[in-house]
Amino acid sequence: MADHRHKRANARRSPRAAFVAAPLAVLATASAVTFGVLATSPEARDLVAQEATADLGAPADRPAALSRAGSRVDAAEKRAEERAEELDRMRAATERAVRRADTRLWTTTLLNLWSNPGADAAQVGELEAAKRVLVTGRSTEGRVEIVWQGKSRWVTAGYLSEDKPLTAAAGLSMAPCPDPGVESGLTSDAVYVYRSVCHAFPQITSYGGWDAHGEHASGRALDIMTSDVALGDAIAEFLQQHAAELNLYDILWRQQIWTPERASEGWRSMPSRGSATADHYDHVHVATNG
Repeated sequence: MADHRHKRANARRSPRAAFVAAPLAVLATASAVTFGVLATSPEARDLVAQEATADLGAPADRPAALSRAGSRVDAAEKRAEERAEELDRMRAATERAVRRADTRLWTTTLLNLWSNPGADAAQVGELEAAKRVLVTGRSTEGRVEIVWQGKSRWVTAGYLSEDKPLTAAAGLSMAPCPDPGVESGLTSDAVYVYRSVCHAFPQITSYGGWDAHGEHASGRALDIMTSDVALGDAIAEFLQQHAAELNLYDILWRQQIWTPERASEGWRSMPSRGSATADHYDHVHVATNG
């Protein structure tokens, strides 16, 4: 009988155990499903991470994981503010320089106009020779600041003068010149250059025509003899202005070269050849294409 009662007691306890276990299983299943859903959302994962941090004792109002990121943001904002202030100062300085400019100089050759003196400057136009411009007195990176049409512009240093440069007295010409012997061996294009320069600059009395070296051997080149810098600049400018009509190939003057093909680059430096004549300090050399 004792055994029989014991079995009935166990049978009476079993339903209660099953009744308690069932809701626990449902709760566990619901928790697992909820966690799985949260884990698929970035925002939810952040919440989970923050909650886990809070459970470990991190202060809720100052998450440790965000402190360094916040510092980086603050530093970036500070740099941006400092850069903006620097740009404001630069603009203010440029405006003052433009307002106060009171010195006028002459351009001695064709000059490119640049937006600023830096390597990233944009070319914003050209300035012809014999133009009188306001100069601010500021210079850097091999350029000087001028005021052109009310704006700050930069040009290559070394091509501004207090004296007005010489300009051509006449245009192109095919009228004969006093020394016809210069034309011996020259092409028709080179003769056109000679006669045009001869009439535009009568002060030039010496020329070099055909000889057996370099471009001269082809009859396409002419040397216009002068050591006067202002006069040589004026002749070079005259040739540049009429480059298309004269069918020019290049101009060499004072160890520099200018070509119509790369006219936007202006005058370009040349390596020294060892003497004033070889470096074209005592003459303007000009060659034609034909």
